Amino acid sequence: MKPIISIVLGTYNRLKFLKLFLNSLRKEMNSFPYETIIIDGGSTDGTIPWLAEQKDVILILQHNHGKWNGKKIERKPWGYFMNLGFKCAQGKYICMLSDDCLIVPGSIINGYKLFEQKLKDGIDVGAIAFYWRDYPDKIKYRVGQAQGNKMFVNHGMYLRKAVEEVGYIDEENYFFYHADTDLSLKIWQKGYVIIDSPNSYIEHHSHANISVRKSNREKAKMDWDNYLKKWDGVFYNEDGNYTSSWIEKDYQDKDLTVKNFPKPSTQYIFNKRKNTLKDKIRIWLRTIIPQSYRKKIKKLLHIKNI
Repeated sequence: MKPIISIVLGTYNRLKFLKLFLNSLRKEMNSFPYETIIIDGGSTDGTIPWLAEQKDVILILQHNHGKWNGKKIERKPWGYFMNLGFKCAQGKYICMLSDDCLIVPGSIINGYKLFEQKLKDGIDVGAIAFYWRDYPDKIKYRVGQAQGNKMFVNHGMYLRKAVEEVGYIDEENYFFYHADTDLSLKIWQKGYVIIDSPNSYIEHHSHANISVRKSNREKAKMDWDNYLKKWDGVFYNEDGNYTSSWIEKDYQDKDLTVKNFPKPSTQYIFNKRKNTLKDKIRIWLRTIIPQSYRKKIKKLLHIKNI
């Protein structure tokens, strides 16, 4: 049976998290017609042989790290390896997720049903954004709005036809950051709309593979400058009051999906410079106190959030 949804993600040296993600995905999709496409960047932690054994996964191996013939491999941008997956996807929809995520039960199916209904109603929806949060740093879930109040997809679902029409992800102007926002703006520019799925939630572990995140951040300013330059006068005006923002919402996950994540180290939490000491203590408490006790503790200690 031809897949209706193509799940596409990249991975690199996150086998522990990838196994959790695939377990979450398989439970979510069950008997629904879908395919899973994973682009591996040349993992050295056992990910590649493990993925080769997963017969429900299409594996694309794109060596993006290490050395070859005595020379360091030149790293390709995020858009390059994601486009490898997007271009071989067969589903009507492409669902873009991350290897360090867990799917709150029902989220992908809820997004699919919403997409189908909106298209049936004659609304030209090009993508749907899923609400997500960084565990354990954040309590609320969120979706993003780019300059011009245009919603973008960080985790979510695209109409494959829309992605094809705009020429896929920009591989030239971005190394890692803002390429997803750029894709969303191209979809808006083509005449489609992007909406949120109020019943779709993703848990994202913010402490997975810190060294890779650090190397990506080194080119963040270049990506940001290219993004502003490209969209100046379109959805962004340097002289105007157009700023990006987040739409946040509370949600109580009855399945406690986040409990399936490994707990981040105390050392990492307290070494994170951006957080105040109060925030660090709150995040640490959140990782050691079961959710069932948090309400009682908040009431007893008059703490607003744990």
